[in-house]
Amino acid sequence: MSDIAAHAPGKQLDLVHRPMPPVGGIGMASMALIVAGGIYLAANLPHRVSLAPAVGLLVAAVVLLGVNVVLLSRLREFAWNRFFMVAGRMLLAYIVIAGMIEYVFVYDHTPGRVLVVMSLMLATFAIDIPMILGFTVARYQEPHGRASA
Repeated sequence: MSDIAAHAPGKQLDLVHRPMPPVGGIGMASMALIVAGGIYLAANLPHRVSLAPAVGLLVAAVVLLGVNVVLLSRLREFAWNRFFMVAGRMLLAYIVIAGMIEYVFVYDHTPGRVLVVMSLMLATFAIDIPMILGFTVARYQEPHGRASA
């Protein structure tokens, strides 16, 4: 039984030391893979580039993003309202940022296959960062439904 499940209703919940999955670390690893793939592609443009390394990095990043989604979905006592508030607003901002970057790719006539891979990297980027930020804020908040002491 976890420390949270064993917590008595009348006592203060230790929000700093409670066990949490490594969502931030996994998210940063995913972002590192995306950045590495983007650097690889950008370093080889406008010449013809092999997509295999970039696609491999993208697949690994998406797998890590999926692991984070699964880890988050298993949390029961968590400040979901705060998570969705922060992650939702950050997602809106990062969709705008990713859209501007996508516009630059299209404007620069990025070749079709490369554009698809870069677009998928941008989508992963636009989901990863808000998830990390939402989790980081919500992990230190009182879980929904708990009375604060």
